[in-house]
Amino acid sequence: MAPQRDSDEPYIVITCEEAFAQEGRTASGDPLADPWAERASSTWVDPRTFGTRKLKELYPNHSVVAFANADVLSFPAAYVQPIHAPDMVSTVYFMPLARQMGRSTGMLLNSLRFGSFKVAWDKYDFILYVVKFLYGTFDNTEMYLLHEGPEEPSRALVMASGVWQNDLHEEIYVFDSGYWDKNHKLWVEVQKADWNDVILKDEFKVNLKKDVFGFFDSENMYKKLAIPWKRGIIMYGPPGNGKTISMKAIMKGCDAKGFYPLYVKSFRSWKGEEGAMVDVFEKARQLAPCVLILEDLDSLINDNNRSFFLNQLDGIESNDGLLVIGTTNHLDHIDPALSNRPSRFDRKYEFDDPDEEERKLYVQYWQGKLKNNKDISFPDSLANEIVDSTAKFSFAYLKEVFVSTLVLMAGFEEGDDKRDFADVIKGQIKALRKQLSAEPAGHTLHTTQRGVRAAVSPPDRSGQPDSRLANQGRIWEAGETFDRPRGSMLGGLPVPGMSRGNPDRRIDLRAIAVAAANSGRSYMF
Repeated sequence: MAPQRDSDEPYIVITCEEAFAQEGRTASGDPLADPWAERASSTWVDPRTFGTRKLKELYPNHSVVAFANADVLSFPAAYVQPIHAPDMVSTVYFMPLARQMGRSTGMLLNSLRFGSFKVAWDKYDFILYVVKFLYGTFDNTEMYLLHEGPEEPSRALVMASGVWQNDLHEEIYVFDSGYWDKNHKLWVEVQKADWNDVILKDEFKVNLKKDVFGFFDSENMYKKLAIPWKRGIIMYGPPGNGKTISMKAIMKGCDAKGFYPLYVKSFRSWKGEEGAMVDVFEKARQLAPCVLILEDLDSLINDNNRSFFLNQLDGIESNDGLLVIGTTNHLDHIDPALSNRPSRFDRKYEFDDPDEEERKLYVQYWQGKLKNNKDISFPDSLANEIVDSTAKFSFAYLKEVFVSTLVLMAGFEEGDDKRDFADVIKGQIKALRKQLSAEPAGHTLHTTQRGVRAAVSPPDRSGQPDSRLANQGRIWEAGETFDRPRGSMLGGLPVPGMSRGNPDRRIDLRAIAVAAANSGRSYMF
């Protein structure tokens, strides 16, 4: 039998684990890359605290400011350059582009998860770290701004970028699905509106503009009278009679004068309609003096949310400087407590089917537009005949008379027997009259928008940079706006009242891709 070894006999265990670890480790160029990767792969409790403490350890001569919802990388006044590109971690997304942009493929977008950057702003230099990590159930983003010196310059940069990000840049605030977005497309559409294209009686237009723009000039008068500086206007009437184009002209004018238009599409929200109303009125009070647009008021306000809406409209909270404009096709569907009480909506404008005078104004408007077209004969006698034969036509029907006529005439090919403008337009009036007689009361025209689109070719934006992105020294995007809601623009608005990692926050990759393509740059977000 082999002798038993004394359990108390000393012995040494030799391993090569440390050597193997050192041999297999590849040193990164960035001092935080390895510690962050190690920590991000292990069990931890507070990654934000770890990041701050580790950076103070790695950069003992720098102040460290941690922040989350100001996107320094998209701030156009800051110049950004990656410090060590090989250590950057990102996820690539493919985004197809619209055919009208003249590109047949798409773009690759990079969602940044770890990166460090040199940032220059004002007279200061900074180091910026951007990290994204799983905290709880959702991805979170944290940023650290380092400056060799006191933290005041870093805080000033965060403030400046946050203010720029929250401001409007050829955009309009739009509230939909529980979120405020900054919408550039709507701003572009609004810029096309012109009061000269709003064919209404002069007295009507003058009074409407006076009630809107005069409100913002009357703050002192309201205060002298000791009454709240607020006003409500309802624009009502059957569809197709100028409410929308008048609203666009109002939004354009208010925006030009520095009074933000806020457009509400819906009160549907993950917070419920009451929660959405709180967000809407909080933003309106923050930006006042401003104009709050509630289109299709009878659809937005219902039996379940009416009381809460009325409380927001004229409750105990101040709405000074707030002009609320609502539109509706059915004034009788709105509760009298909302439409007839002066302190709520004290002015009403009816957009009814045009009378003879307004039809004449509209026909003369088209006469002016077509006067230089040598292929069209449009004498006053024909204009009078059109006015007489279009009684009970809405402005939408009147527009379709001219648009459909021009589309038909544009479709005549060389060699065809071209019909006279007068014959074509009379035929269109007859067809639309028949359609009008067959439709129920209050029904609007279905073909107007199709006719407009047929007559207007989409603009060629191929290779044209977005004017808002010109001369901007930015390549990457970061911050809480990584997970921006659907439809938001670059430098998106932080979601009010939202905690980090909310599951309803969504990212609009297409908006980023289009902006990147238009500016000829690559984007990380």
